[in-house]
Amino acid sequence: MQVSFTSAEVAVLVQSKASRGATTETIRGLASLARAEPGDLSFLGNAKYKAEVAATAASIVLLPSDYTGEPRANQLFLFVDNPSVALARLCARVEQSLWPKPAPGIHPTAHVAPGAQVAASATVGPLCVIETGAVIGDRVHLQSQVFVGRGARIGDESWLMPGVVLAAECAVGRRVRLQPGVIIGSDGFGYEFVQGRHEKVPQVGTVEIGDDVEIGANSTVDRARFSRTVVGEGTKIDNLVQVAHNVTIGRHCLLCAQVGISGSTTIGDYVVLGGQAGVSGHLTIGKGAKIGGQAGVTQDLDPGAFVNGNPAIPLQLERRLVVLTQRLPELFKRVDALEGRPA
Repeated sequence: MQVSFTSAEVAVLVQSKASRGATTETIRGLASLARAEPGDLSFLGNAKYKAEVAATAASIVLLPSDYTGEPRANQLFLFVDNPSVALARLCARVEQSLWPKPAPGIHPTAHVAPGAQVAASATVGPLCVIETGAVIGDRVHLQSQVFVGRGARIGDESWLMPGVVLAAECAVGRRVRLQPGVIIGSDGFGYEFVQGRHEKVPQVGTVEIGDDVEIGANSTVDRARFSRTVVGEGTKIDNLVQVAHNVTIGRHCLLCAQVGISGSTTIGDYVVLGGQAGVSGHLTIGKGAKIGGQAGVTQDLDPGAFVNGNPAIPLQLERRLVVLTQRLPELFKRVDALEGRPA
């Protein structure tokens, strides 16, 4: 990574509220507190690393406003509302310099079918395929080998990375980011068992992805059996997540890696699903619910519920049961002793 920021430029970018100390170093890299060297910028994003601030060699450290320590020689402390958010603002500028979007236009190796509409400000990379009736909005960026199916639509300023598939009739909103290998509009998993055979149920619905959604690498969102599968505005989906047919996901949800949601389930706004959590089909998960990692949800959840375990139960009860389970060997010994049996 090649970056170069003066301390004054960093202060502006991170929206610093106050400072302590000074440095003559130019910032050339980003690093954790423990691994930082002179010329690096670091941050205190988690209180568990607070003790590392005093020893860090970073030239600039982003800190919460309540930090009371003093900087070392040639070191600058910048105080911000949220160090992690402040670092993200700086990284956004780094991203722009490291991966600038190429000039608008269609690469000679791309195939754009007659009847497709591609905005003049869009970029279509090598070996992309855009089928007839597809609509590509303003300032959209398609990297190499993106497939856009018949009648599919991509909203303004969206970014589809290499190997993304947007299948026929599916729609992506504005400012959507799809990481490599994302599949939107694969067939839902539907079969009927008839006379000893699994007969495929045609999946003739669509997928609609709202504005400002991000979907991680190799995640899949299946098309609906009928009507539509929906991912709401601002929702963020991690890598290797499976969203089944006719699922509706609300606004500003977080789905961590390897989550699986079965068909026709409705996920309310602001729901969080921890890694490898699974949700059965035809359920309703209330607004703001939190589901712990590897939890298995088999029944509806009220708004604001916080569950864990498999099957998922309220978090406090699940934690209590874990503690009690660890005491079972000693309990069995006591029972055996009371009954006069050898342990």
